[in-house]
This record gives sequence, C-alpha cells and structure tokens, in this order.
Amino acid sequence: MTALTEHFTLSNGVAIPKLGFGTWKIPNDDAPAAVATALAAGYRHVDTARVYRNEQGVGQGLKDSGVPRDEIFLTTKVPSSFKAYEQVRDCITESLRLLGTDYLDLLLIHAPKPWPAQPGDAAKTYFEENTAIWRALEEAYDAGILRAIGVSNFEIPDVQNLLDTARIAPMVNQIEFRIGFTEPELTTFCQANGILVEAYSPLGTGALLDHPEIAAVAQQLGVTVPQLCIRYALEKDCLPLPKSVHPPYILANTQVDFTIPPAGLARLDALTIDLP
Repeated sequence: MTALTEHFTLSNGVAIPKLGFGTWKIPNDDAPAAVATALAAGYRHVDTARVYRNEQGVGQGLKDSGVPRDEIFLTTKVPSSFKAYEQVRDCITESLRLLGTDYLDLLLIHAPKPWPAQPGDAAKTYFEENTAIWRALEEAYDAGILRAIGVSNFEIPDVQNLLDTARIAPMVNQIEFRIGFTEPELTTFCQANGILVEAYSPLGTGALLDHPEIAAVAQQLGVTVPQLCIRYALEKDCLPLPKSVHPPYILANTQVDFTIPPAGLARLDALTIDLP
C-alpha cells in the first residue's frame, strides 16, 4: 500500500484517497493538462471549488485522462457568498454541468461567512444561514447526487452549530493545516467528532520551501521539503491537498511513502510559522 492507494474512511463509510490533488489558483485553461497529469501520476482524488473558476477545466482533465469516473474521488465547494437554500441547489446543478458528471463524491461549504467580508460580519455568526444551506446538501446527499458532505474553514463554533442542528453531521472539514500551523484545538475537535480534517496549502503556498528547520529535517531523511510537508499532514491523520502544474513536481509530490521519526516529528511540531 502507498499514499496513493490508501484511504481514510469517512463517518458514512465512504472511502476517500489519502492524498488529494489541489487545484486552487490553477487557471481554467491550464486545469485540463494539470488534472490529466495528476491522474496519470496515480492521483485518484481531485479537489476544486466554484470560486476557483476552473471546474470546467477540471472536468475536461478528468475526461482527457481516460480514468473511469468511478475510480476518481471528486470534490467541489459551494461559494461562501451563497447563504440561501435556493442558491445552493442551483450551485450543485451548475457544478455538475461544468464538471461533466452526474454526481459528486464530496461537496463542501467553502466558508462559514461570506468572502469578501460583508459589513457587520464580525458580529454575525451565520449559524442560521449555514443550517439552511446544509439542509440543501443533506437533500442532495439523500438523493444520491453527493456521496459525502462537509465544510471548509469552519471553526469549532461553526462546526458545533451543525452538529447541534443538522440531521447529518459533517464528514469533512477542509482547513489550512501545515507545519508551523496545525490548529490543534480545531483539529482535535473535528477528529474527536469523526470529522476528517483535510489540509489545504500543506506547503504554505510555497512559503515553507525555504524554511531552514524544515529543510534540515528533509535533508536528514533524504526527501524534498514538499514531500516532508505532505508526509507531515499524513502523520497527523490529515489529508493533504498539494497543488502543482509542473509534471515533475506533480509526480514528486506522490512519493511520500516514508515515516518521519519521532525526533524529526518533534522538531517540526515545535515550529510556529506565521505567513503573510
């Protein structure tokens, strides 16, 4: 078994590949080649979002790859600006059209509050709105259009709101998680409630590549900094979503079948890295 063939099991029993291919900031025109290259390298989990504006390109990449649809775990997200039940129903229909599929493996609410922030957001929880749009996800899940449902960028109170009000608990929370920024309270809370934590930007959008402490541990293990960053998330039972458009890096990012020894893990755990 390798990181490419191993799976986490969601709370509803659905298997999700442990390593995902992220597509944030990949332009729509570049997405077909990037996604097809990732699938050729062995990825079977692809993550996108409506606000990435590349769902059509991702869908074309899935088609171009020749990999059967039922072998691919496909995720997209409802924009954080959509806070009405009707908006979400229409969003699901449009995402299916753009991606060229009749079902999604995972749909997430992209954030608990609209982005960009609206006047008064600091004092507004959006609990009621998130409960309402979650109902739309539950209905699509019941209809078999979605195999799993979850959230992204939700803090503990946001997740607790759904645990208290929803019929179906979130299965995933996709958050920023990386060396130097592990959100331990949120991560522990989610994992204690059977919610898989997905780690976006495990390389800190490239900002961790030149960090001397991380580079030193990577050198000791004979791996690259990106490989170490991806492996770190896996060691914490989180699902990393690395992204690249360069074929050599796409392939290298799959080569994470090693273990970080306790001393190296402790060294990484001790880091606090605030990015701009």
